[in-house]
Amino acid sequence: MITFNVDEYYPISTHAFQSYHHYMRTHLFNHIDIPPQNIHIPDGTIILETVHDYCREYEKKIEDAGGIDLMLLGIGRTGHIGFNEPGSGRNTRTRIITLDTVTRQEEANQFQGFGNVPRRAITMGIDTILGARKIILTAFGEYKAKVIQKAVEEDPDSLIPASYIQLHHNAKFILDSSASSHLIRIKTPWLLIVLTGQMTG
Repeated sequence: MITFNVDEYYPISTHAFQSYHHYMRTHLFNHIDIPPQNIHIPDGTIILETVHDYCREYEKKIEDAGGIDLMLLGIGRTGHIGFNEPGSGRNTRTRIITLDTVTRQEEANQFQGFGNVPRRAITMGIDTILGARKIILTAFGEYKAKVIQKAVEEDPDSLIPASYIQLHHNAKFILDSSASSHLIRIKTPWLLIVLTGQMTG
């Protein structure tokens, strides 16, 4: 098994408990039999001037590994996947990005205050994500319901980056009842029947 994490805060120490390096070690890698050289997580400690080249190398490592078989994603309240914030284009690749204020506010408790949340992150781009052979996006809780509705039922749009997953040939959304509560098929299923009748009639 070879793994590639989607993103990491920038700058951040790999030993900081808020880092994805720490999270992945604590919750997964320390508990499974995987060679360290097969683990790839964006490095939040590299010098800023080298980030562009580093991101190109990250893409090259994915390519050399044969691409990504399974992409497992969450979704932020802004509709971001990875740290592809609103405005991220369909053709984006791994890069450094400025985090949305809403995203930073969501993480304020983890960093003991909004001012301590990194302003940037390194993230795979939308095109990188869509290159995976299979995508699974999970969402749980009512606070994700509005953005899930936009991502699933509205046209793909850079303002809701997760909506681009609609373009993928093998993607699934796994939702609990709360996260799916704003979808037409759940909230007003009779409208879905009417719309289907209009499209097929």
